[in-house]
Amino acid sequence: MNPYYHRTHFLKSAAQLSQSPADNGLEVAFAGRSNAGKSSALNTLCNQKSLARTSKTPGRTQLLNFFTLDDNRRLVDLPGYGYAKVAESVKRQWQQTLADYIEHRQCLQGLVLLMDIRHPLTAFDMQMLQWNTHHGLPTHILLTKADKLKSGAVKNVLLKVKKALSDHPEISIQRFSSLKKQGIDECHQVLDIWFDLGQLETPTK
Repeated sequence: MNPYYHRTHFLKSAAQLSQSPADNGLEVAFAGRSNAGKSSALNTLCNQKSLARTSKTPGRTQLLNFFTLDDNRRLVDLPGYGYAKVAESVKRQWQQTLADYIEHRQCLQGLVLLMDIRHPLTAFDMQMLQWNTHHGLPTHILLTKADKLKSGAVKNVLLKVKKALSDHPEISIQRFSSLKKQGIDECHQVLDIWFDLGQLETPTK
């Protein structure tokens, strides 16, 4: 586990792209269905209990939430999609915010797409992947809640998703469990590359 991520802290929220921090430095965004465990994964990756807000009610993340690692690097929690019990007009606004962010955010280096391992590659997930591919954006998939399946079933789903996306070398895939703290190092390795951390000294604490 890279201790560099432990110092991440909340920066600001934005209802639309124009309210975001200045478009410079490096950003990595996290997206996924509202029940995919996105906030839990962010907390786990940063070794913090309440960095990103979690809720038993899916769809609570309705804003672009920015978290800063240092003066040059940020994590972004994007609005959850496809599950929240809100008006269709609100869902369309969330979708537009997502599209605007992916299309226009120049400092965006890559996107971590979270999918519940029991329900991967939904129509919403495929739409996100199409957006990313169209804009040449590297994508890393976390198959979350891997603790909910036995190891054999996890391997089968992993193989199935890899096969379905075999024509897209810009997409990488792994299993992940916030509950069991599984897959943290593997995800950190991807983030390290996107954040260009190879030459950066990490804190000892």
